[in-house]
This record gives sequence, C-alpha cells and structure tokens, in this order.
Amino acid sequence: MSAEVRVVALVSGTVQGVGYRWFVSRAAAVRGLAGSATNLPDGRVEVVLEGPAEDVRAVLAELSGRRAPGTVTGVESREDGGRGMSGFTVG
Repeated sequence: MSAEVRVVALVSGTVQGVGYRWFVSRAAAVRGLAGSATNLPDGRVEVVLEGPAEDVRAVLAELSGRRAPGTVTGVESREDGGRGMSGFTVG
C-alpha cells in the first residue's frame, strides 16, 4: 500500500469548455481519489488529487494523455500536505 499524498496541478492549454474537468473527475473516481478540478480566470484548470501515491501518479499522467479532451500544453504539479479530503468537486 502506498503512502497518501496530495498534489496540486495547474493544467495549461485549451482546457476550458471542452469537458476537461469532467474527464479529470471520472479519472479520479476510477482510482478512488478525492480532490477537485476548477477553472481558473487565466484559462488554466487547477486539479487537486489526494489519495494513495500510486493512484495520484496514474491520474497525473492522464492529465496530458491522449484521452484528455482539448489541447494540453503543460502541467505544473507540486506535492502539498494531505488534508484528508473526501469526494471530488468540479468548480
């Protein structure tokens, strides 16, 4: 069993208005992760993922994978302290 982690990722490109946040929500649900996907005013999407490190890494890899809707030009991520989140929100 891998350790619990929390990662915040900022996804750049054409990722608003293309179903990207719902794509992330489904990918997180498949892995049982908590978190959120939120549109930012600058056109990016902020993705927060919390759960087992292996599952978080797998979803992070999908953020710019070929199944991701829109056009992803960059993903910047950083680990953050876990907060014991539950559920996944789309904002």
